[in-house]
Amino acid sequence: MDIHALNELEKERLFGTKGEEGDRHIPVIDFSDFGNRKDEMANALWAAATTTGFFQIVGHVIPSDLIDTDCDQAARYFDQRHEAQAHNLMARGTNTEWDDKPQIRPLTGTADQKESYQITVPRMAALWPWDLPEFKTTMLAFEQMHWMVAMQTLSCLATNLSFEPEMFLDGHDPLRPEYQSIFCLLHYLPLTTATPKDLNEWCAGAYNDFDCLTLLHQRRAQPGLQVCAGQDPAGSDPTRIDVPAEDHVITCNIEDMVMRWSDDRLISNLHRVRMPRPDENLDARHSIAFFAQANQDTLLAGPLGHYEPVTAHDDIQMRPGSNFKKRPMQVSL
Repeated sequence: MDIHALNELEKERLFGTKGEEGDRHIPVIDFSDFGNRKDEMANALWAAATTTGFFQIVGHVIPSDLIDTDCDQAARYFDQRHEAQAHNLMARGTNTEWDDKPQIRPLTGTADQKESYQITVPRMAALWPWDLPEFKTTMLAFEQMHWMVAMQTLSCLATNLSFEPEMFLDGHDPLRPEYQSIFCLLHYLPLTTATPKDLNEWCAGAYNDFDCLTLLHQRRAQPGLQVCAGQDPAGSDPTRIDVPAEDHVITCNIEDMVMRWSDDRLISNLHRVRMPRPDENLDARHSIAFFAQANQDTLLAGPLGHYEPVTAHDDIQMRPGSNFKKRPMQVSL
């Protein structure tokens, strides 16, 4: 068995309780004037990526009005009846189109309380919803801008890994048929009729992401994302950090694929989406994520040689069975 395969069930068990709230904060990194400040950003990103593995980006190139439009389009899509969405049901292993509560945590046997619409651009021919004007145009523009921010971020990390500056860019080339980055709309189901027992479960149980880098949009007043702050040496439950939910701020996290690629110097950290607290809104929660995933034929070979080189396709195939009971698919925030 590949020694890089993580024991997700044990990690889920440790982070599956209520836990204690930590006092650490998620670093915020300003991407404005990127070309002239890249060295400064590279240092800040490296510090965040090698500690908690989570950070937030402001001052990025994605216009606020496009973010708002995309969020509105996503909400409109999920407002459709499920019967109308059924024509988009995700085919096995494709990471495209609609899926409803597909991810079941083996430890609890309960499904994550969410549905998703996933876009992998080379696989989308004839699969776009036909009843939402401008949906395809808006989503493609949004996907391309997130690819750009992801490549800026990874190029900064490449500097400290002694990789060639263009290595991550070449490895995520969107013009090739092997491109497999995923743009994902998430809808966490409303809990207005939930019982007190229901609210003791999770919207999305503890997990690590499988790819290279996640870029996530949350909406203000829709909190819930938590990241593991580290386990007490005595073995008690890990503390957790609440990730602030703000409009137009991109929350990023390092994923398993680039952790392997970096010989474990970059940290892919456990995270979850908690249920709302009694004083919080119980309506539906929406988020949008871009998962930067290296092209299928990209070879993952770390600079220190800690792991055998493997293609991104083979690496991703090893991952989903570790913390889901049902079919392989992209995990999502």
